[in-house]
Amino acid sequence: MTEGFLKVYLGAAPGVGKTFSMLEEGRRLREQGLDVVVGLVETHGRSGTASMLEGLEVLPRRRVSHREVDLEEMDIHALIARAPQWALVDELAHSNAPGSENSKRWQDVRRLLDAGINVLSTVNIQHIESLNDVVQSITGVVQRETIPDSVLRSADQIEVVDLAPEALRARLAGGDVYPAGTIDAALSNYFRLGNLTALRELALLWLADEVDVALQAYRDGHGIRGKWEARERVVVALPGGSEGETLIRRGARIAARTSGGQLLALHVSSPDGLAESDPGALAQQRALVESLGGTYHQVVGDSTPTALVEFARAVNATQLVIGVSRRSRLTAFLTGQGIGATVIRASGDIDVHIVSHAAAGTLQLPRSRGSLTWKQRLLGFAVTVLVTPLLTLFLTLVRRPEALVSDVLAFQLLVVIVALVGGLWPAVTAAVIAGFCLDFFFVVPFYTVRIADPAHLVTLLIFLLVGVLVSLVVDRSASRSRAARRSAAEAETLATVAGSIIRGENAVEALANRLREVFGMASVVIRSKDAVLFESGAVAAGPRTPNRTPNRTVVALSEGGQIILTGRELLASDGRILDAFVAQIDAALEQRDLREQAQGIRPLEEADRLRTALLAAVGHDLRTPLSSATAAVSSLRATDVRWSEQDRDELLETAEVSLHRLADLVADLLDASRLQAGVLPISLSTVGMDEIAPLALDELGLASGQVVVDVPASLPEVRCDPALVQRVIVNLVSNALRYSPVSTPPLVTASSFGDRVELRVIDRGPGIPPAARAEAFQPFQRLGDTDNTTGIGLGLALSNGFMTAMGGSLQAEDTPGGGLTMVVSLPIAASAVVSPARTS
Repeated sequence: MTEGFLKVYLGAAPGVGKTFSMLEEGRRLREQGLDVVVGLVETHGRSGTASMLEGLEVLPRRRVSHREVDLEEMDIHALIARAPQWALVDELAHSNAPGSENSKRWQDVRRLLDAGINVLSTVNIQHIESLNDVVQSITGVVQRETIPDSVLRSADQIEVVDLAPEALRARLAGGDVYPAGTIDAALSNYFRLGNLTALRELALLWLADEVDVALQAYRDGHGIRGKWEARERVVVALPGGSEGETLIRRGARIAARTSGGQLLALHVSSPDGLAESDPGALAQQRALVESLGGTYHQVVGDSTPTALVEFARAVNATQLVIGVSRRSRLTAFLTGQGIGATVIRASGDIDVHIVSHAAAGTLQLPRSRGSLTWKQRLLGFAVTVLVTPLLTLFLTLVRRPEALVSDVLAFQLLVVIVALVGGLWPAVTAAVIAGFCLDFFFVVPFYTVRIADPAHLVTLLIFLLVGVLVSLVVDRSASRSRAARRSAAEAETLATVAGSIIRGENAVEALANRLREVFGMASVVIRSKDAVLFESGAVAAGPRTPNRTPNRTVVALSEGGQIILTGRELLASDGRILDAFVAQIDAALEQRDLREQAQGIRPLEEADRLRTALLAAVGHDLRTPLSSATAAVSSLRATDVRWSEQDRDELLETAEVSLHRLADLVADLLDASRLQAGVLPISLSTVGMDEIAPLALDELGLASGQVVVDVPASLPEVRCDPALVQRVIVNLVSNALRYSPVSTPPLVTASSFGDRVELRVIDRGPGIPPAARAEAFQPFQRLGDTDNTTGIGLGLALSNGFMTAMGGSLQAEDTPGGGLTMVVSLPIAASAVVSPARTS
């Protein structure tokens, strides 16, 4: 069966028109004769959105009962049985009611797609998992419903429903998004102009990255290697010296000239690097790149120009920034063209910028090339073939019988030069040819291979021996130098990996990404025994290019895991650093398993801590009222004492108060255990906050002026359990009275914001330090309070549990000017929402 097509409408904020656009598309598809069914659409009481449903088939919703509350969800089984061509499913990040087959609506959509049904859906940028903390820092609002990035990225098409912030605020002010009573609060909080501008930019940038990933997958799948200038990407080559900062800043300025330009810094660790690298300088330059919004990369390559160009092509770069050569003109003349010329020749359609810097043109001796490539060996043979005849001709012209020693030394110098340039075999060849030339042209008798003087024979033999020994020394030195440089490059790479993990990056993800970069692989997949843990790079995206099947290397991990590398063939010299990566990935996976085990043990630790605290509470706090009641009753039953009516009343009052206190403590303990077990009975109803608050204050029996109350009757009704909310308010007001100065009574006020009503209990007491607020909501905590007559430390814990069970929340905030503000937040009842005009 062919998998269904998924199109998602992405919005920066509520009210931009996502649902409306989805319904427009659904109506257009129906007009084309296609079978379209509305699986679930949330109109939020907006008449414009509701009008778009006219003429579309709407599937009845499935009712789910949770804690005696009827909830409505999409009927996934009925929709699959109906099997339309297109299904409209709103709010992709929605959490289904407890007890549903799938916990998230995106999982329902996945089932529809697997059944071959095409789906149109919607989501807001604040619900994307990777952006959740960013949105919270912008708006100050915690989003509890999120969707994994991978789910959204797997959509076949994503369309941003864009609306200018000013236009959205105008729509909001006109009553097209929220009811009239919530407009002012919304405009001054979540829908501030700065918030909307930042959210809009976030949505557009996220989609730009998604389009970029899709474009790269298309290029890889179709074997397209040319540059597509869909987005400006500037790659800066870092030599490893102090000049790197100059290059980074120049690259950042180039990237900033176009909207959405991207900056990437690359350091190639190789024997033929741009310069000897300074780890300290590279660390500073990495920090500079990241502060400018760019990314830092490091690869190991035998050829720096090749590695630079291949990396630039892999990321679809449009600009390549390199520094002007450090070498002086003399050095350049002696050693040939540098990296800049090679990069320019190989870059093709990538623009290359050569930037001057303070270290350019400094006088340096020619560097000994420790890595002897086939090109160097060819150069050594070429020097032998070209220079030996010229040297022979010159020495023949000035030949004298007594100058044989100087002739030998001249040829010896030639052999040493060839050894330095080309290594062992060119030098041995040069030594043999030079020996023949010495014997034929300079040893008596001339122009023969006979040697008349035995001393001359010894001289020639020594000459050949010295030439071979010098060649061996140079070749061994080159081999050791190559190994040393390779080790240094590997050390730099592993240091980069360690730095990524120390900075807080996900260990497995960081290692996989660096492994792919270091070996230039198309993809790296890390698998456990039963599933894929992480994928880095495009894996089999699209059809393969003919005659270019990539190599696939599988490396075993412990516990039956695997690392699958797709790309170039690994060499034997890559084994050492690959083993290091494997060891670190094994360690990272083991640490992750240990963290998961620790998280599994944590609830048991919490339960044990609660049991210990409960025993302590029973042993101390329950004993006091129980002892008081027992003593009062025992005294009344005593026959040896005659009590007056006043004494009897006092003893009965003591017993009554103690028993009431004991009943309250037992009720709190039972509620705490029910909350922990998830069986607390809740009876939700629609009620006004102005009805609950007075009942709570009456229960406390407060005198006039002890608490200031400002709860408007015009607030929307909320969906809650009134008895539990009343208990919460009683707990919070009791705490506020206990800590507030006599001259400044607590304030109880309420207002609506978005789809919630917030009640605030404000005091001017000492407050709770931010670091201790999480602990304040734990059971049996008094934060150092030694007054054991006021309770067992369950008040805030129970209140928080009650609010969570009702779909609300309880948070602690600082009171401006000093003190503590407890915020009770509850969802507005659906029947209390006023129908506004058209939006999504």
